[in-house]
Amino acid sequence: MLFGMSKKPVELPSAETALPDRAYPNQFSREHFVNGNPIAEPVPANLRKAVFGLGCFWGAERLFWELPGVFSTAVGYAGGLTKNPSYEDVCSGKTGHTEVVLVFYDPVLISYEKLLAAFWEAHDPTQGMRQGNDLGTQYRSAIYWTYSHQSDHATASMRHFQQALREKSLGNITTEVRELDNFYYAEDYHQQYLAKNPEGYCGLVGTGVCYDRDTSA
Repeated sequence: MLFGMSKKPVELPSAETALPDRAYPNQFSREHFVNGNPIAEPVPANLRKAVFGLGCFWGAERLFWELPGVFSTAVGYAGGLTKNPSYEDVCSGKTGHTEVVLVFYDPVLISYEKLLAAFWEAHDPTQGMRQGNDLGTQYRSAIYWTYSHQSDHATASMRHFQQALREKSLGNITTEVRELDNFYYAEDYHQQYLAKNPEGYCGLVGTGVCYDRDTSA
């Protein structure tokens, strides 16, 4: 994570300029450090998964694992070109990936709409390739949907929150919304980082705008 501004790539690489693939994925524990549930499939069949990028993934993961109805969470990389990237690869800005949180949730206990509400309120989705002092392509806002109904809900929620931002004279949403291609797990020391390091850095700063749509469905 960046403490203060620095020169970082703010344009996504092309297939020609992206870093080459790595042969092997990062190693990580399958057990969630906080609740002991698995953070990788197979998971119980009743669960659904969602993927969100809202800046530094340390604080973003804690946001979601604390929500009732969330089974487990994991941090990783998505939206880019390089297969099996390392953290250093992603920080270079040459993979195209952004830092994301994978959420396994029980749709009976928590709706996708409520996950979206938490997502929108916890960060500033108007900042492009940054969140606050964290500058770079890996900090861009993103929703990567995994089921077709999530696509519809994500798009509708973005329109709704954009209107709420406009009412507060704030800018246009830059959040990337598209189908999840691949999710690559981050290294083990990143998983549930703020549970392992309670005084660690959390860059989450919202706009102060509430997502006041009915989230009961």
